[in-house]
Amino acid sequence: MELLKQKIREQGVVLSAQVLKVDAFLNHQVDPVLMQQVGVEFARRFAGQGIDKVLTIEASGIAPALMTALALGVPMLFARKQQSLTLGGELLTARVYSFTKQVESTIAVAASHLAAGERVLIVDDFLAHGQAARGLATIVEQAGARVAGIGIVIEKSFQPGRGELARLGYRVESLARIASLDGGAVRFLD
Repeated sequence: MELLKQKIREQGVVLSAQVLKVDAFLNHQVDPVLMQQVGVEFARRFAGQGIDKVLTIEASGIAPALMTALALGVPMLFARKQQSLTLGGELLTARVYSFTKQVESTIAVAASHLAAGERVLIVDDFLAHGQAARGLATIVEQAGARVAGIGIVIEKSFQPGRGELARLGYRVESLARIASLDGGAVRFLD
């Protein structure tokens, strides 16, 4: 997706050979025009999959997931990282480690929002080690639903996430695949 790659080139900041900061347009300040195009592109790539719901993890996945759900005409659901007073009843949970934040969280979704047999598209902002996507897939499977695919805005292809998700049998579609961040420059895979 060329607009996304352009934004990464112009506004992304390479903090290290492992970390790309994109808070100018994706995960702090959000570019709504870009997110709308992201949603349309995911809807195009997963057309015909019979998707019933889009699932993400708070907070950075919400913008692309919401726009994807809008383009597909289905509800969007997000897993919470911290329980709130309003998140009660039966919960579907998974443990997820964030390499960026260096913390492990228990993510949770109310079981009442995922039904057995539903086809769920997982959408997230980044794919590195695949922990968030795997945790979300675990939640989908706990509900008796099926993962229809995983849509990733930015994939760090030099990290093992895609391989792990593919090994587990998940279809992964990434809009921008980064080959390396070495030397402070972003090099795209495709």
